[in-house]
Order: sequence, then structure tokens, then C-alpha cells
Amino acid sequence: MREPPRVRHLRTAPSAGNASGDQGVSFVRSRKQQRIVRAGSGADSVEFDLAAAALIVIDMQNDFLHPEGWFASRGIDGAPVRAVIPAVETLAAALRGAEVPVIWLNWGLRADRANLSAFTINRGRSGGGATYADPSPSGRGRILVQDEWGAAIVDELTVADHDLIVHKHRLSGFWDNELDSVLRQQGITTLLFAGINIDRCVFSTLQDASFLGYDCLLVEDACATVSPDFVRDAILFLVRKLHGAVASSGAILSAIGLPDPAPSSKDRANPNRSAP
Repeated sequence: MREPPRVRHLRTAPSAGNASGDQGVSFVRSRKQQRIVRAGSGADSVEFDLAAAALIVIDMQNDFLHPEGWFASRGIDGAPVRAVIPAVETLAAALRGAEVPVIWLNWGLRADRANLSAFTINRGRSGGGATYADPSPSGRGRILVQDEWGAAIVDELTVADHDLIVHKHRLSGFWDNELDSVLRQQGITTLLFAGINIDRCVFSTLQDASFLGYDCLLVEDACATVSPDFVRDAILFLVRKLHGAVASSGAILSAIGLPDPAPSSKDRANPNRSAP
């Protein structure tokens, strides 16, 4: 068997012919030690590396969740999506404590809507109301415009100083922004998904993540939607069948050595509801 070539280390003392001390270029990157955990048990369990994972929390913003936000102004009942706030807060805190990056993926539009298609703008106006970047009916700035009230994360959720915030302009968080670059530069290959709406921005982002080669884990009791139950059930089926795995937040907490603080959270996150 041929011996592998010997590696010449670049970081050596300057040679006589290199008086300037120039050490050349190194492409060597540090690698994190694997921390493999298993969430759940049996055929429904999923194994992943905490050192290569990140939590993606999607659209937990005032315009979707606050009683004076955009959804509420359209007569949409926010109770189903607000119900997962405690689960998202607990999951984010636990993974943050386990040194897993927490990334908040939020709508953050240009005020001039220059990169939004006419279809997207018109779809947002369905029913004759205000649409993306229009003045909010509550008078709190413009709808989902970056750095304004509607696009801000709700007060009930903690955003740590070292958390990352990425703004998106589509249902999928992988279009027209830097999310993919942010993840790849940190060596992240496994994505845990939480947030709203499970059938819209969560699923669109998860599906694109799967197409891009990420391993996807949907945290079912930390996701919600204002759509009917059968829509949510279809998304869970499709994720399990085609795009990744599904687990409860309790299973993830147990995997990292923490107790599940709310065993009934799944039931609370999936009340009977109807589409607006």
C-alpha cells in the first residue's frame, strides 16, 4: 500500500530566504469535536451531531403574533400560533445552553418593495387589506419592513446577544439573502426547525434546505399554523416521507440531558382551528 504524502505545516519559523516572515496561506479550518445525540426512540428516533446543528426559528414576529399586528388586522385568530411561544422559548434556551447556534429567520422587507414580485404583493393584499410594506392598520410603522415594529421578534421570546438574525424576502429563507452562506461558514449541516407557519415559511425553508443537502429535523410542537389541522398533518407526513425527520421538543431536550418541562405541549400546540 502506498504511504500517504506527508503534510508540510505552513506555520514554521521564517526560512533564510524568507526574511519578511511571510508564512504563506493556510486553508486549514478548525473542526469541532462531534457531539452525537439521539432524539426519540425506535424507528421514529433521529441521530444528529450537536456540533454541526443549528436551530432555525422562523417568523416569530409582531405582525404575525401580536394582537395589533398585520394578521390580527385581517381577522386572523392568532391563538394557534401564539400557543407555541413557550415551546420555542424553552427549546431555544436549551439549545443555546448546549452551544447550538440559534438563528432567527424573519421577514425583513425593503420599504420600497423593489425585490418583491407583483404576485407576492397582490397575494399579501388578498381580501382587500394592506399588504407587505404598506402602513400598518395599527399605526405601528410598515408591515414587515426590516427594523420596524412589525418585523421585530415578539417580546415574549429571548434573543441572546450571540444569536444570529437573518432577514428573508420570500416564503423560503434560502432565496435572495445570506442564510446558506451563514450556515456553511459555521460548518452547520443539520437544521432544527421551529416557528410559524408550518405550512408556509417553515415548510418552504425546510424543503429548500433539504434540496441544498442539509439534514432537516422539524420540531413539531414548536411549530404552528393558522391553517386547518389537515394542512399541518400533510406537512408532517411530507417531511417524514421526503425531507427529513420529525421530533418533539421534549425528545430533543432529553437528548441533550434535560427534562421535558411540558409533556402536554404537543396537545396545546395543535388546537382545533379553521382557516381565516
